[in-house]
Amino acid sequence: PPYRPDWRSLDARPLPAWFDRAKVGVFVHWGVFSVPAWGSEWFWWHWQGERDAAYERFVRSRFPPGTSYAEFAPLFTAHDFQPRQWAELFWRAGARYVVLTTKHHEGFTNWGSPRSWNWNSVDTGPHRDLVGELGEALRERNLRYGLYHSLMEWFNPLYLADKKNGFKTQSFVIKKMMPELYDLVLKYKPDLIWSDGDWEAPDSYWNSTSFLAWLYNDSPVKDTVVVNDRWCKGCSCRHGGFYNCADKYKPGTLPDHKWEMCSSVDKLSWGYRSNMSIAEVMDEASIIEELVQTVSLGGNYLLNVGPTKEGVIVPIFQERLLALGRWLDINGEAIYESQPWRVQMENSTDTVWYSSKGPVVYAIFLLWPRDSVLKLCSPVPCPATRVTLLGYAGTLKWQEESPGKGLLITLPSLLPSPLPAQSGWAVKLEGVS
Repeated sequence: PPYRPDWRSLDARPLPAWFDRAKVGVFVHWGVFSVPAWGSEWFWWHWQGERDAAYERFVRSRFPPGTSYAEFAPLFTAHDFQPRQWAELFWRAGARYVVLTTKHHEGFTNWGSPRSWNWNSVDTGPHRDLVGELGEALRERNLRYGLYHSLMEWFNPLYLADKKNGFKTQSFVIKKMMPELYDLVLKYKPDLIWSDGDWEAPDSYWNSTSFLAWLYNDSPVKDTVVVNDRWCKGCSCRHGGFYNCADKYKPGTLPDHKWEMCSSVDKLSWGYRSNMSIAEVMDEASIIEELVQTVSLGGNYLLNVGPTKEGVIVPIFQERLLALGRWLDINGEAIYESQPWRVQMENSTDTVWYSSKGPVVYAIFLLWPRDSVLKLCSPVPCPATRVTLLGYAGTLKWQEESPGKGLLITLPSLLPSPLPAQSGWAVKLEGVS
């Protein structure tokens, strides 16, 4: 049946199955904010919306007097942007989908939007269709393509006029925002729309429900497209497709709705910062821990990197993504296409997390036990129970911890060992309940 433009109808749409199976994605924040490359992707707002003194000092010290934000656009060159290299990196990172910023709150579009004259990547800066080029490269790799799109634009005069009118007028929505959203869908046929910038106005202003009804009923991606929950003030964690709830959201217990945790390799920003220090970069162990906890609780993990204005993903970000990919090469069986088990984590510890596939249970442990004996209280073994360690040949010895409950698993001695030193290992349990 066709979906009606109301939340009750739209929220009843089943989520296309590919999204839950995918589990792992890469987020890319890239735009004119990559030129100052300082503070965060909210640079323009902190500098000229809030008049933050630190940002004013930064611009004074680096740029000629009277510099405007618009003058950063020609410096957003993307000279070194090689979409196929990006696609290969994301594929090697184990991502099954990639989400690119098509337009952040600054309003600059990374494609030649006819509604964003001279404030887009074809008219100025790179003089390239960044959205289209990356999409082609990702599809060659069979990766799903998601488009991040901000509904609002901080300094767009049409938006500011609507805001001044208490969002009773819709000039910005009708003339700028909606035409661009339709253009993105028709031109690039995305697998996912990652909406943002929704929090100031109700759905009646954004026309969110009408757009989603068209997307689900008549668009070229109506059967496959997935959306998040940022479509209006008060929508987060309540309406839409999967839930983001908040940046870096961690629910703590198993939610009853599909969700996604977005996180960033740079702990302090989503966009690239030239003054980032190593202490501000997530280490491999933290990334794997977030992934494991998220998947165990039924979520997807979307890990962000911010490229430079030239289109380079800096080596430290590449290294983290490749480390994640190497871990998934060994342990991906416990992640991709898995489901939450009846228990998500060992109650005594948050260093052992569970996932499952049909009758098979995976226990992923983040710390190697001191005596190489892994104690699991939750699974109930039987005489036919078989235990293996992903990435290690042969079965492992185990015994019941107490009659009819729990297992004590003897792990292979770690050193010298065929296992690479890493964070997180997964035991596969067959024949447990």
